[in-house]
Amino acid sequence: MKSEQTLDTPAVPTSSMLDRYFSITARGSTLRQEVIAGLTTFLAMVYSVIVVPNMLGTAGFDPGAVFIATCLIASFGSLLMGLWANLPMAIGCAISLTAFTAFSMVLGQGISIPVTLGAIFLMGVVFTLVSVTGIRQWVLTNLPKGIAHGTGIGIGLFLLLIATNSVNLIIANDTGLPVKLGDIHSLPVLATIIGLAATIGLERRGVPGGILLVIIALSVFGLVFDPAVTYQGLFAFPELMSEKSLIGQLDIMGALNPVVLPIVLALVMTAIFDATGTIRAVAGQAELLDSKDNIVGGGKALTSDSVSSIFAGVVGGAPAAVYIESAAGTAAGGKTGLTATIVGILFLLMVFLAPLSYLVPAYATAPALMYVGLLMLSNVTKLNFDDKVDAMAGLTCAVFIILSCNIVTGIMLGFVTLVIGRICSGEWRALKPGVLAITIGLVAFYLGGWAI
Repeated sequence: MKSEQTLDTPAVPTSSMLDRYFSITARGSTLRQEVIAGLTTFLAMVYSVIVVPNMLGTAGFDPGAVFIATCLIASFGSLLMGLWANLPMAIGCAISLTAFTAFSMVLGQGISIPVTLGAIFLMGVVFTLVSVTGIRQWVLTNLPKGIAHGTGIGIGLFLLLIATNSVNLIIANDTGLPVKLGDIHSLPVLATIIGLAATIGLERRGVPGGILLVIIALSVFGLVFDPAVTYQGLFAFPELMSEKSLIGQLDIMGALNPVVLPIVLALVMTAIFDATGTIRAVAGQAELLDSKDNIVGGGKALTSDSVSSIFAGVVGGAPAAVYIESAAGTAAGGKTGLTATIVGILFLLMVFLAPLSYLVPAYATAPALMYVGLLMLSNVTKLNFDDKVDAMAGLTCAVFIILSCNIVTGIMLGFVTLVIGRICSGEWRALKPGVLAITIGLVAFYLGGWAI
């Protein structure tokens, strides 16, 4: 969906090298718009430098070493996406795969940290081969329109759940239904609700950088009024090659053990559909799809996040993927790789400015994610209800992404619904061989017990 400021602030033609390299004017954007989008995306995903080290730290990783790795992975991946693919999508350690790494691989199955990093490296290699050989693009090409739009709807709902849970607006329920309303009187909840309303109002008025302004305002509010938000310094020099460093500590030969290889397969399969679905959804929101609904520069985008997972194994972090939070930047007007490049530069600086990450509370970024989630629900209007099977398969995909909290599960059930629906409706001739192949592969993946 085109942002309000894109409509109200026409791009000013410029012949600068920066403009030519990133095609800023050609894509209907401005330098100011791209900078704001980059800052917005960075602030929306900077929480990862706290969450990822905490999760992996539980499994025995050194949190300080993981912090450095998380920053380096986000910087490398985002710069690759920005400078090479020229798309406004930021890359970082995937939270879902981080959880799998910590709680299933290391704690659950007792795999050592070096072997775990070796498995992540192998996953990245296989994932890259799948990308450069065109298999991932083939998956995208055979993604039915209903499921493609349904993925966008589901990710929007997923963002809403993630954001509301991060501030305890929506929390787990001990009995009865799975979730319930949190403490409506708490400062984070009140700040989030007010921030969401303010974001909607500013975006409606077309205020440039409205999303970013709300994030900054709530961060300043937290620093002044919230005892939990404290200034902990500005600069911290990273210990890149200390004895606790995870850089280069991977054990590739250990990861080739037959016991570990199925885990590598599970990581690859999850990444193919999870990350590919996210890239498609963010590209659609940024209006970076061609007349055939293919992603502009999609091949490079698909390769960028897979190569980032190889890098993750080398520096000692979790598998990488395009962040759903990239949609916050595209909602702020980001349309080119300059948005991702700015994110990459900021994460590189974050290695030296670690204390600043504590100045952005969850309730400062939650309104941005909720706003983006609401925007992505507009994909409902793109469903073709004249083709009820396709539309309902898309809705099935969307609903089960949020109910299962898993993008791949939603996509799998969407494909199953589409195939069985076509057969039962007598429209089996409309099924492409590629759709059948993907459906069989996904069902086998789940029935085989490999799903994450």
